[in-house]
Amino acid sequence: MNEITVLDLPLREELVGQQPYGAPQFDVPVRLNTNENPYPPSSKVRAQLSDAVADAIRTIGRYPERDAVELRTALAGYLGFGLTYESIWAANGSNEAMTHVLQAFGGPGRRLLTFTPTYSMYAEYARNTHTEFVTVPRASDFTVDAALAIDAVRRLNPSVVVIANPNNPTGTLIPVAVIDQICAAVDAIVMVDEAYQEFTAYPDDSALALLAKHPRLVVARTMSKAFAFAGGRLGYLAAAPAIVDACRIVRLPYHLSTQTQALAQVALANSDQMLAQVVRLRAAIQSLQSWLRSEGLDVPHSEANFCLFGPFDDRHAVWEGLLEHGVLVREVGPAGYLRVSAGTVAEMSAFRVALLAVLGRGE
Repeated sequence: MNEITVLDLPLREELVGQQPYGAPQFDVPVRLNTNENPYPPSSKVRAQLSDAVADAIRTIGRYPERDAVELRTALAGYLGFGLTYESIWAANGSNEAMTHVLQAFGGPGRRLLTFTPTYSMYAEYARNTHTEFVTVPRASDFTVDAALAIDAVRRLNPSVVVIANPNNPTGTLIPVAVIDQICAAVDAIVMVDEAYQEFTAYPDDSALALLAKHPRLVVARTMSKAFAFAGGRLGYLAAAPAIVDACRIVRLPYHLSTQTQALAQVALANSDQMLAQVVRLRAAIQSLQSWLRSEGLDVPHSEANFCLFGPFDDRHAVWEGLLEHGVLVREVGPAGYLRVSAGTVAEMSAFRVALLAVLGRGE
């Protein structure tokens, strides 16, 4: 068979030269590049997860419950705010859930607006749904206020506005009152990505409180981060039932496997244990920010489980230096900056030692 490359195929024009999304994956002792919760579930929860999979396998020959009503009910119970399953949509990671929103409300002739620097996947959501992608820079401190956002919406007329809160990669938090002002002033679908909400100082101070007031608001969440469930691939969103119905129209048949639904329900039933290390991880990243500043680095204040640090004349050289010391961080964000995730006590210590060595300040 003649070998060909992707460039020999009739690829869509906008995909030519593009690379698949993904953080580098290396087998190194300290991986602090993907904002995961590094603490495994307890042995008790692991046993329940195993039992759930074993039970699910008994009906593996049948399709899963296509609308995941039981799981969505459990997610609504976890979120609170008087939500019911009709206002919850679940998918394989928040990436898929947010893509469903773009499939339903984006498309040819429509725009997605976001505020940069921010999560790089938003551009791919737009590209993959043939939605025009437009951006407006954040303020110098990486915040977004109501005036900035409302002005951008009025100038650019997007169908969907995406606001990461806390923002990735900066960790910047926008007050819920600002989200309220934005929603009140625009007609677009406003999607607030709260992937890291559980790590903030006040996790209950969420845009979820605004859902009853703003029918075009969508709040996206994930179980990948705080829940230590990244391998489970479960993300979800809360919105008006009409928006959930729109997502049901565009989702692929039986998109959530029986195993995924079963595992996620076990994790939710044990939410206290799954989230038990969040306070420790928050403390670790807040302490690290202070330490990095004491070393003369610029660190935008982060309310997530990661932070930026820099700037460096050659950030790639610093990234490589850390990797040579067995520490993997992320080369992402504003020019000159790197991003590091919160880890275990040992991992945080290893990062500090490695960074000092790379900067020529070690013993």
